[in-house]
Amino acid sequence: MSGSQKIEYPRPLKEMLERALNDTESFWGEAARELHWFKPWDRVFEWNYPNFRWFVGGTTNLSYNCVDRHVVQKGRGDKAAIIWESGETGQTRVLTYSQLLDDVKRLAAALRALGVEKSDRVTIYMPMVPEAAVAMLACTRIGAIHCVVFGGFGAAALAERIVDAGSRLLVTADVGYRRGKEVKLKEVADGALQAPNQIEKVVVLKRASKEPDMKKGRDMYWEEALDAGRSEKTDLVPVESNELAFILHTSGTTAKPKGTVQPHGSYQVYIHSMGKWVYSMSDRDMWWSASDIGWIVGHSYVVYAPLLFGCSTIMYEGVPDYPAPDVWWRIVEKHRVSKMWISPTGVRALMKYGDEYPMKHDLTSINLVVCAGEVLNPPAWEWMQKKVLKDRAPVIDHMWQTESSGPIVGNPVGIAMLPIKPGSATIPLPGIEADIVNEQGESLPVDTKGNFVCLRPFPGLTPTLWRDHDRYVKDYWQRIPRRYYTGDAALRDEDGYIWFLGRMDEVIKIASHRIGTIEIESTLISHPAVAEAAVVGKPDQMRGEVAAAFIVLKSGYAPSEALKTSLRELVQKSLGKIVVLDDIDFVDMLPKTRSGKIMRRLIKAVISGQPLGDYSTIEDEGSIEEIRKAAEALIAGLKKKS
Repeated sequence: MSGSQKIEYPRPLKEMLERALNDTESFWGEAARELHWFKPWDRVFEWNYPNFRWFVGGTTNLSYNCVDRHVVQKGRGDKAAIIWESGETGQTRVLTYSQLLDDVKRLAAALRALGVEKSDRVTIYMPMVPEAAVAMLACTRIGAIHCVVFGGFGAAALAERIVDAGSRLLVTADVGYRRGKEVKLKEVADGALQAPNQIEKVVVLKRASKEPDMKKGRDMYWEEALDAGRSEKTDLVPVESNELAFILHTSGTTAKPKGTVQPHGSYQVYIHSMGKWVYSMSDRDMWWSASDIGWIVGHSYVVYAPLLFGCSTIMYEGVPDYPAPDVWWRIVEKHRVSKMWISPTGVRALMKYGDEYPMKHDLTSINLVVCAGEVLNPPAWEWMQKKVLKDRAPVIDHMWQTESSGPIVGNPVGIAMLPIKPGSATIPLPGIEADIVNEQGESLPVDTKGNFVCLRPFPGLTPTLWRDHDRYVKDYWQRIPRRYYTGDAALRDEDGYIWFLGRMDEVIKIASHRIGTIEIESTLISHPAVAEAAVVGKPDQMRGEVAAAFIVLKSGYAPSEALKTSLRELVQKSLGKIVVLDDIDFVDMLPKTRSGKIMRRLIKAVISGQPLGDYSTIEDEGSIEEIRKAAEALIAGLKKKS
């Protein structure tokens, strides 16, 4: 940290940060003892670069720690474990820990009856319903490896993930619902299974009144599967710490998605620890993470971590503004939600509708809101902090990845909360040895933009990519030798706070000056007319690159040349005349992943005429067409000029 540091870290935090780096094995061993182990480990950490293992020789079970432990050891059997709310159907269901354990046991027996054994893969392609969580927990209970595929993916994306995992069983539903319309999951699954695969059985949860097409000998309903398992054992399988709990695919810059993996032992220790240190989670919380189980946030902080703590976790089916723009606030008030995890995109989506909707509801139960997925721009932070919560509770930005399974950089609220700097994710958390470096791996001075890297593994880090260890080593550990490469651009300020600027391939170099896309976007969003903004670099003969912006306006505002001029002036006034905003296009929507991240890589590919790569995670393909039309108009304009 800089000698000019202004913020003094509280002593408990300083001691914890130092101990985590100087006495790693003792530090993580102590954290691991908060969970149940059938056999203790022989060694906490083994690292033979670039390979590593955690809690070697210890046996445990993720599902046991999430469910059985609370019923058998903690006396929480009658407590609500999962509270399901459907914004689509208006239905609500509650599963207590005892009911959840019973459901998990029954499905575990069904999986056994269908031939699923330890280490077999099971693909789960489900809507946000309690049965999806039950399927995940049933797999980990018997040592099978689940591979959850987001319920909004199409047949090709589902087929690719089924084949890559080598799954023997598919668990799906006839339909999901989105904005009042049926999403025909079974039809998509049938389309995916037309490609060569190893699927032997398909278990279908029936929700709609109409019978789906069922293939004789392969497909069976959920209840039929449970009946088949009546005579099977329901006992769990203790697994060695490094045996895999799940595969979760994430998009790469190439067409092939990457299969990140998480083992039982290190994964549970990490998400539990970060839940405690960053979110101050406890068994008293009414926890709501408004994510989907198809993403790592849904795995870690809808299902597994809340259940590890023994709190009540809300599973929500739907979107932030359907059937009304206050549906989320209604649920907060109804269940007296204490902590809420939402994406910055979710915040901005609600901000578009103004202050009146949150003001209709009693939100005083909330004591913490946390955001991640991409940078929470200061205007969005201020709206949530000041307008919605009226400063009654902190709004915390933080950073993590699919590969990390939980937070890497954040405000350690559960240890000692640090002052909030809007736009910063705060500090590298205990156990995360991080740095900002150049392409050669050399540490950079304060306030210098560079690569955010980790100097050593931590328990939540994926130890490989499924069936592609060479790609794992190349993509993550050899880009900058002996450093874990996150792909994120960032700088560190004098207080040790990390400011993320976008992906490294999204940093724009204008006349030799590096500027992060997030900096420009945050400035644009501060304009009262702007709801969302995406900025990418565009080749320029004179300056090397210039910025191109795509803007979604708030309701009540219309595109105009005067507005474009106003936005350009705002950017140059805030960031300096070096920031050349060459093109501004107004669009109805931006291309985003289903987890809410703006797909800047895709925008850049469209405007530069490059291949799109993998975009199976996109929310609405219509957004690509909008960007494409804007790009065509841009190119036509350039031709006229020449």
